[in-house]
Amino acid sequence: MKVPLLDLDLQYSEILDDIKNEINKVIETHRYIMGPQIREFESQIEEFLNVKHAIACASGSDALVLALRALGLKKGDEVITVPFTFFATCGAIERVGAKTVFVDIKKETYNMDPDKLEAALTENTKAIIPVHLFGQPAEMDKIMDFAEKHDLYVIEDTAQGIGSLYQGKASGTIGDIGTLSFFPSKNLGAMGDAGMCLTNNDDLAQDLRQMRVHGENPKYYHKFVGMNSRMDTVQAAVLSVKLKKLKGWSELRRKNAEYYYRHLNDVDQIQLPQVVEDAYMIYNQFTIRTDKRDELMQALRDADIGCAIYYPLALHLQECFEYLGYKEGDFPESERASHEVLSIPVFSEITEEQMDYVIKTIKDFFKK
Repeated sequence: MKVPLLDLDLQYSEILDDIKNEINKVIETHRYIMGPQIREFESQIEEFLNVKHAIACASGSDALVLALRALGLKKGDEVITVPFTFFATCGAIERVGAKTVFVDIKKETYNMDPDKLEAALTENTKAIIPVHLFGQPAEMDKIMDFAEKHDLYVIEDTAQGIGSLYQGKASGTIGDIGTLSFFPSKNLGAMGDAGMCLTNNDDLAQDLRQMRVHGENPKYYHKFVGMNSRMDTVQAAVLSVKLKKLKGWSELRRKNAEYYYRHLNDVDQIQLPQVVEDAYMIYNQFTIRTDKRDELMQALRDADIGCAIYYPLALHLQECFEYLGYKEGDFPESERASHEVLSIPVFSEITEEQMDYVIKTIKDFFKK
């Protein structure tokens, strides 16, 4: 039996005709850049997440850069984030000339440990970027309390967390700015690159909208130097169709996760995902961990089961960040996670038969 990590064929099968119809509307008008579907999709996201402003852009990576620039981050400023995340989180900090300062994650959730923030604080600290990794919200109450106490900005990296909730509030809507990625493999994925910034601040929203179009307002008049980061109208059309399905897809992922919990909780050699109190997790990934990760990964691949490591090398140990001066052992939980985590299929359309095959393969491996 073959079990892919993600099956986009199945995901698109029931909505492809609707998507083609919406794409055809874009083709008929030839408004491929900033067409009316952009604002329509932004409005739909605003309603879905109960946020005042949604600002579409070209990618999740650009969304982080736009957020940092809108908040005025510059050379010499420090931004606290975690080393166990996708590269774009730190890449954006570097792109605006600021300095990355790392704090470790919690072993149970893979998210920022708020208790580590105090030790990372300096007179140059200007912002915090918590990451809602694998669809699990970070502990935003503690992070926001710390930020308010020290007058810091908070940018939520919600690339993997759209639809997740913390204490009833949508991830990405709690800090000063939230960022989304619509990379094709995300729970809400486009047919290419696309991203978005979220904010409840009117002034920040205006700056973000202006910044994504070279800083112009009105056309050909530039108050500041922005960037070209416009979401393609075709992607907005695709995402508008898919957004109608997102809540149902998220519930199916949660149902599939519960199936794994029930049938893998007796495997002592693995740690299953642990959800923090007051959180609604949407399982962008279902990530287990074991000290025999590489051997288990090979066994799953030999059985034609899709799996992946997110992420195999913590960012403080990446060659491009050597100049920051971190070394192996500085962030033990992030390093340990990078050696032990493995994500297994949890996509909405996976069948119980397929999950049973994944479960059996894992259990058979540990019986050897």
